[in-house]
Amino acid sequence: MNHTAGRTAAVEQAAEVLRQGGLVAFPTETVYGLGADACNDAAVAKVFAAKGRPSFNPLIAHVTGLAAAEALGVFPVAARTLAQAFWPGPLTIVVTRRENCPVSRLASAGLPSLALRVPAHPLALALLQAFGGPVVAPSANASGRISPTTAAHVRASLGDAVDMILDGGPCQVGVESTVVSFLHGTPRLLRPGGLARETIEACLGMTLSEAGGGPLHAPGQLESHYAPRATLRLDAEAPAPGETYLGFGTHAHGPHTLSASGNLIEAAANLFRLLHDLDALGMNRIAVAPVPATGLGEAINDRLRRAAAERPS
Repeated sequence: MNHTAGRTAAVEQAAEVLRQGGLVAFPTETVYGLGADACNDAAVAKVFAAKGRPSFNPLIAHVTGLAAAEALGVFPVAARTLAQAFWPGPLTIVVTRRENCPVSRLASAGLPSLALRVPAHPLALALLQAFGGPVVAPSANASGRISPTTAAHVRASLGDAVDMILDGGPCQVGVESTVVSFLHGTPRLLRPGGLARETIEACLGMTLSEAGGGPLHAPGQLESHYAPRATLRLDAEAPAPGETYLGFGTHAHGPHTLSASGNLIEAAANLFRLLHDLDALGMNRIAVAPVPATGLGEAINDRLRRAAAERPS
């Protein structure tokens, strides 16, 4: 069997697993997602159970394009502008659910909002096309742990909780999608991610407001998240005794480096892989070099801050 035929057969098999209410891990350009039929309450519940995810933390529904998204949610003009500019891509848009929206209320944590995205990965899009409906797909890892950027990460984190894994190799972007909400008039940045704030603001011609308090409308808003087993110390110029150093740019000391050249795109792609590697080595304390908070650096620092946050007891 040639590779193309084998991949097509795997996609069709994965789509059938979704139709039967099962869980499929699949690659996107950001991280691997844990996919389930978004309109099947029992299947969505399986996602929460497999991840050990708090039920108040909403899920993103992945669709094939803007038309499919607009069938599920109400898009204001600015939201449509962003979708047309950056979909497929690492951007999640939060809008109000349509009255007849078939997506499980569990996926929205019972809220009137819906988080939607069109992934930019050929396997993800092929699966969505073959399945023919929206697929919820949070990162395919135990809740609060490091997000997976390879199929091996998925196996290590979730094991038999996944019915099938579509292996598409390492993810290119390496951090989750940027989440922008259109629920409160002015667009709000709920989560920095693989599409830089500055790029979004340039497209809209306006400044994004910051997420306020209240209910969570999208994933990645919990304070402690993306956490390795080790404790993290951020903005460290050098490691202290007993610490393993995660370097960047001019602070690229030792074998574990986000980007020796100071390239933020490379650093984003390497972040979760390196945290996984250090976890596998059994490191207890990790010192992380300073990373500029511009462009993708905002998302990198957000993930690092959450990874370093005090863990829920």
